[in-house]
Amino acid sequence: MKYKVVPFVASINHKSGTSNDVAQQLEELINQFASKGWKYIRLESVTTFVNPDNGCFGFGAKPGYETTRQMVVFGME
Repeated sequence: MKYKVVPFVASINHKSGTSNDVAQQLEELINQFASKGWKYIRLESVTTFVNPDNGCFGFGAKPGYETTRQMVVFGME
């Protein structure tokens, strides 16, 4: 079996956006890949660490932090 993993970042209006808008965007992504023969398997959360940025000569330095990304997993026989 072959697998394809693509990031999923929903974009909604902060005032009028709803969870239905997010669901619709995910559905569109799944249907887009299904039309190419890929079968939706699951939505995965991947946590990673972003290294600190030392800045230039210490100015503008930023600490490291953890971030979580959503990945959609598809499979094909």
